[in-house]
Amino acid sequence: MKIHIFGASGSGVTTTGKALAEQLNLDYFDSDAFFWKQTAIPFSERCNPEERNTSIRTALDNSKKWILGGSVFQWGDAVFPDFDLVVYLWIPQEIRMERLKKRELERYGTIIYTDPNRNEQFENFIAWAGDYDQNTGIASRNREAHEEWMTSIPFPILKIEGDFTLEERIALILQKVTTIELT
Repeated sequence: MKIHIFGASGSGVTTTGKALAEQLNLDYFDSDAFFWKQTAIPFSERCNPEERNTSIRTALDNSKKWILGGSVFQWGDAVFPDFDLVVYLWIPQEIRMERLKKRELERYGTIIYTDPNRNEQFENFIAWAGDYDQNTGIASRNREAHEEWMTSIPFPILKIEGDFTLEERIALILQKVTTIELT
């Protein structure tokens, strides 16, 4: 079973992926763990794309059954195996942005407001995340690009669009899993 879950930042990809992986006893891989270097200031330095792709390919190859969370559609076609199921999560922007601001404050504390460098990083992230639905050019990872990618892939797709609870998202995915043949 190879499931890919993706959507906008703050749409519930990681929460859903981890919970589903635990329920199905699958490995969970988060694209951010491969995209970003582990630095003192998180999410501040990108990994080299070639090394990133090699690392994620190795991790996925070493696991027979997994869930991959996060947007990876721009990482290259040869990087990923065939997915048994692709799950797209979307929630209204106002809910998503509220979640993101709360999450960032819980993760990092008030330093995102009091330290000028961290505040700039926070504000840039919020602007980038907010551009997902508007697609004004700040973010190449946006709804339009995700929709376009989904039309180009040959894998079963489940779109979960709306403000669903974690339990509802899991139930919808499990229902879809039962209707397709998984490897």
